[in-house]
Amino acid sequence: MASQVDGTPLLENTLLQDEDSGQSPYAGDGSVDIRGRPVLKNNSGKWRACSFILGTFFCERLAFYGISTNLVSYLIEKLHKGNVSAARSVTTWQGTCYLTPLIGAILADTYWGRYWTIAVFTTVYLIGISALTLSASVPSLKPAECIGSVCPSATPAQYAIFFFGLYMIALGTGGIKPCIWPFGADQFDDTDPKERVKKGNYFNWFYFSQNIGAIIASSILVWIQDRVGWGLGFGIPAMLIGIAIASLFSGTLVYRLQRAGGSPLTRICQVFVAAFYKRRLDAPEDSSILYETQDKSSIIKGSRKLEHSDELRCLDKAALISESETESGDFSNPWRLCTVTQVEELKILSRMLPICATGIIFSAVFAQMPTLFVEQGKMMDKTLGSFTIPAASISLFNHISVIILVPIYDRVIVPIARKYTRKERGFSQLQRMGIGLFISILCMSAAAIVEIKRLELARELGLVDKDVVVPLSIFWQVPQYFLLGSAEVFTFIGQHEFFYEQAPDAMRSLCSAFSLLTNSLGNYLCSLVLTIVTYMTTQGGKPGWIPDNLNEGHLDYFFWLLAGLSFLNMLVYIAFARTYKEKKTS
Repeated sequence: MASQVDGTPLLENTLLQDEDSGQSPYAGDGSVDIRGRPVLKNNSGKWRACSFILGTFFCERLAFYGISTNLVSYLIEKLHKGNVSAARSVTTWQGTCYLTPLIGAILADTYWGRYWTIAVFTTVYLIGISALTLSASVPSLKPAECIGSVCPSATPAQYAIFFFGLYMIALGTGGIKPCIWPFGADQFDDTDPKERVKKGNYFNWFYFSQNIGAIIASSILVWIQDRVGWGLGFGIPAMLIGIAIASLFSGTLVYRLQRAGGSPLTRICQVFVAAFYKRRLDAPEDSSILYETQDKSSIIKGSRKLEHSDELRCLDKAALISESETESGDFSNPWRLCTVTQVEELKILSRMLPICATGIIFSAVFAQMPTLFVEQGKMMDKTLGSFTIPAASISLFNHISVIILVPIYDRVIVPIARKYTRKERGFSQLQRMGIGLFISILCMSAAAIVEIKRLELARELGLVDKDVVVPLSIFWQVPQYFLLGSAEVFTFIGQHEFFYEQAPDAMRSLCSAFSLLTNSLGNYLCSLVLTIVTYMTTQGGKPGWIPDNLNEGHLDYFFWLLAGLSFLNMLVYIAFARTYKEKKTS
């Protein structure tokens, strides 16, 4: 009995002695194994563990893109939805996919840790994608085929099964997104210089694997869905999620796990409550009298101390020691007294929010790729010799541009920019994101110009009143897809770097979810704009900008609208970026 009680302190003392001597065989970042024991460096983590994580992520992304890339086509061709209704359904669903990461991030940070959160939500994912496959395979669950121009609507039960599967996928991917890339980064010890270098390489492979999955989905899986059948087209992604689960569990014994460190949302609420409780006290001019622990590290697990900043002084009252606290000597109630670091966490979030908000319009632009870009492509000439290209497969050029531009950015653009900016990375994260916002304006302009050309040709050939393909090659869409990929390299990767580096140490998972939240709000915004535009432009019996027959509409007007919103968004972004203050640790 005595040996059990004394065993843990003896182990901790041994670890501390080894760390002081610089010869510890254990990971120095507090990592543990699946049983909660300190992990040995030589037997855990690094690329050996990352291979399983990257395998899980690759299969999940391939499955997700296999569903999302061509989903608008399924809604139109099989569920017999109109163009606007189908586009709105896709953007609403995609918005939900980027909203649910908040659930996964909170559960991972507060209760389960990243490994178990991923494990639970991949299982949810499998349930959803299996239901979706059944809805496209079982005859009684599929809507009847069109007879001529008459297309019977799906029954409520058929809709229920389909959308149940679709939104279970949204919940499943939401639990995985904010956890999978930090989980891979956890496999490298920050206290080991050699492993820190390898962590940088991991992020490159992480982003590379995502786009390889997207390329396969937008080419092979889309072709199977259009040419072989939707049952198999959805069944393959279901099988991939099964492989993803197997890959995740296969590496269980070699993973390095980080313990959940407590709820960041609780700490945020504590600052608000403490500041409100002391609202009648005057904020001090001298920040040195504010409460902070005297220890080398913060009382917040996994967080360094943060230096005091002069903005939002009203929140400083949460760290102000009252007379009653001084007399009692009791500083232990975090709902009455917070540390400077805890207050600064909230200040950092408040500075990040405007930058985060400007990503919403960009995400609305990005939402056009699987929706209106595909619908535009379906009304263009899709033949290449004797081969017919699915409209959704042109998105392949978006992913190809990302794979090409990522190494070009690192090896060509950054060295050139470094000579002028004298920054180690060439551009700051804020500069990089701003460049991407500018490119997104060019993307929507290119899409509008292509649509103008397509409509001009439709009028010349007398096809305006006919719901038929216009003989304009679909490859005219390549520039808009390539520009969208270029904008993604600058803005999305810049966002990941920005939210990781500027986030408080103990809030990185939550801030990662916030960055994904901008994608969600962008998709919801796109759905809202589509609804408003449709209502406003169909008054008086007019066909509107986006009718079911795009030849009699003005999709180009909608693209110009998004280009204009993107320009205004860029101006707002520049205003906030110029005044942004980076976090400072002590």
